Formats: sequence, structure tokens, C-alpha cells
Amino acid sequence: MELRQAFRLNGFLMLGVLVLIVAGAFGILAAVSSGGDNPPAAAGVVLAIAILIGIVILTGFVVVNPNQAKVIQFFGRYIGSVSESGFHWVAPFSSRRNISLRVRNFETQKLKVNDSDGNPVEIAAVVVYQVVDSYKAAFAVDDYEDFVQTQSETAVRHLATTHPYQSDEAEGTSLRNGSEVAEELTVELRERTGLAGIEILEARITHLAYAPEIAQAMLVRQQAAQVVAARSRIVEGAVGMVGMALDRLAEQGVVELDEERKAAMVSNLLVVLCGDRATQPVVNTGSLYN
Repeated sequence: MELRQAFRLNGFLMLGVLVLIVAGAFGILAAVSSGGDNPPAAAGVVLAIAILIGIVILTGFVVVNPNQAKVIQFFGRYIGSVSESGFHWVAPFSSRRNISLRVRNFETQKLKVNDSDGNPVEIAAVVVYQVVDSYKAAFAVDDYEDFVQTQSETAVRHLATTHPYQSDEAEGTSLRNGSEVAEELTVELRERTGLAGIEILEARITHLAYAPEIAQAMLVRQQAAQVVAARSRIVEGAVGMVGMALDRLAEQGVVELDEERKAAMVSNLLVVLCGDRATQPVVNTGSLYN
């Protein structure tokens, strides 16, 4: 079975019909009671019919709030849903179940999972979802809210095990790539929750960190990687500056340097440019003694 609209009538119209039936019943009751043969028996029959019809009509009234759906069942059989807000009249003696169509969000617990490199990490995500099929939400699963939460935690765990916390490759996807990871998590959750009539609007990582037992070691590793990267940039720039200096000296003919003096100059410049401390110049004034 699929989602379908239940038969319904305007509630105010049926309320007017109920008032007319009650008024007519009392009118007939008054007329029968005022004359004719055996008035008590006739009055009782008219009153019983009016009460029966009134009860049948009264059991069909239903109020639907905005962004809400009523799932209608008639003696256990699904006969449709009403998602249009207002005052309606549906099949009498039917049961109705409220399904909220509002946008909801929740945050998963902080899960401790091993990433693809085997490092334990803590990860959590926020999921924004909405019910789009009231029939599936009511009958496909026991509780669609618990179903979404369980599937969300499962998807987050799966995501964490398929990506590293931080990728050393330029083209690799890591858990720290927010937009790419969020899109992948959203797609996976849509596949997992579609059977429950749920549409995942957004899923995004809200917490990501190394587990406490390795956090300090990983911090030292990250600092070392940053130092190496910074040193590489410094060396690359220093080599370019030394080459430019030698080329400019040769072009302008300021000084003629042999290979030994060039090597000494290159060594001195690299020490100055690549050192992590301020250099102290030494001025050669020549020998004081002949």
C-alpha cells in the first residue's frame, strides 16, 4: 500500500447536518407527543434513531493542525491520510494517529570509533529531517523517531571507519573535510531512512576529535608535520633567493666570484635565511698585524 488521501468532508458542513437532524428529531418528537396513537412508543423510536445518527456523525469529526497528518484506520484497515489543516469529517468509528510533518533535528551522541587508519576518534553529528510519507512513518517501522536516531548513529560510525581523521594525500578525503563529509553522510542517511518515509534535509559533523588516550601524541605529530611543512617552504624560498642573488651579481658585474667563494656565499646565505634564530653578523676588518 502507498500513501493516499482519505475521504473527508467539510467538518462545519457535517456539524450543520447534525444540528438539523437533532432539531428535526426534536420537532418530530414534539409532534408525535402532542397527538396520535401511542405517543410514548413513537417518541422513543424517533429519539433512538436521532441519538444513533448523532453518535455516528460525532465519531467522524477530526481537527488537523498545520504541518500535521492524520493517519486514518477503519477497523485496522488503512483508508488514507489527511494532511490538509482544518476541521474535517472522515469515516465514523475510525481510529486516527497523529504524524508530525514539521522539520526536526537532533544531535547524535559522541561516538568513539576507529577511523580508517585505526586511530580512535570521537565524532558526533546533527541531523535535520522531515516526514514526507505519513503511511510509511506509521506502518513501515515501529517508531520512526528511534529509527532515524539509530540509523544516524550507524551512518556516522560507518563514515568514521571509511575515512581518516586527517589525510596526508592532497586529493584524499578526510573527516575534517566538512562539506564533502556532510554531503556523503546526507546521501547515506537518505538511503537508510527512505523506507520509513523520512527525508533527510541535512546532516553535518558537529564534533570531531581524537580520543583522549591519543590526543596528546597526535597533537605532537600534527605540530611536527606543521614544522616540517614550514621548513620546506622556508628552504624553497631561501634557495630561490640565493639563486636570484647570484644571478643579479653576475649580471651587474659587482664582483667576480670563483666556485669556492660562490659555495661559501651560498652556505652563508642559507644559514641566515633558514636559521630559526636571529644571526649576529661578523665584520672582517682585515689583519691588525702585517
